Amino acid sequence: MANILEVKNLRKNYGNFEAVKGIDFEIGQNEIFALIGPNGAGKSTTLKMIGTILQPTGGEIYIDGVSVIKNPDEARKKISYLPEEVGAYKNLTGRGYLKLMAGLYTDNKKLQIEFVERAIEICNLKKRIDDKLGAYSKGMVRKVMLARALMSEPKLAILDEATSGLDVINAIEIRNIIIDYAKRGTTVLVSSHNMLEIEYLSNKIGIIDQGKIVENGTVGELKSKYKANNLEEVFLKIKIK
Repeated sequence: MANILEVKNLRKNYGNFEAVKGIDFEIGQNEIFALIGPNGAGKSTTLKMIGTILQPTGGEIYIDGVSVIKNPDEARKKISYLPEEVGAYKNLTGRGYLKLMAGLYTDNKKLQIEFVERAIEICNLKKRIDDKLGAYSKGMVRKVMLARALMSEPKLAILDEATSGLDVINAIEIRNIIIDYAKRGTTVLVSSHNMLEIEYLSNKIGIIDQGKIVENGTVGELKSKYKANNLEEVFLKIKIK
């Protein structure tokens, strides 16, 4: 299986503070990889470097063979990034927002129409797609944002806390969308504090603490290694600092 994402000795400094300390991991095609850890461990910084939002201090990132460091513009064509907190244009309708975003992805009018139609199918808001975003519930907004992230069928979708703050029904719907798109060919990098969600979603897991990957493997491998019943117990037994 080809690797869609390869992270090699990735580092990020803020002045004298090392936020990310030389981490390595890779994700194969169609896989869902979860990067988990406590607050301040370096998760979001890592996701932002992979998403070309932050410049690494050192190391390398390859997306489908393209170097993020040397060729960020080409790498951006292969990814989409959904941050934990994302602003929405409250005066735009759901459809209007998706049309705006499609225009940022491509100048090709035919592709723009295709992207919007795909996004509308993903979020499945029916008639509410023509209501303003300001009238949406948090779950509806998150579905539209996820649809925006997947509309171009990226090689790599980076999803930071995709279901944060959502009720159980909306969270399950979003997880199922993510799993479905991974099966269709999109590789997914997720971050979440919800260990149950990570067990449900992920093929592989990397646990980061104080800027270092302290453990990685499948859920089954980690539960077996630490003699744990679930991922929460694994997390505790690793003795995250």
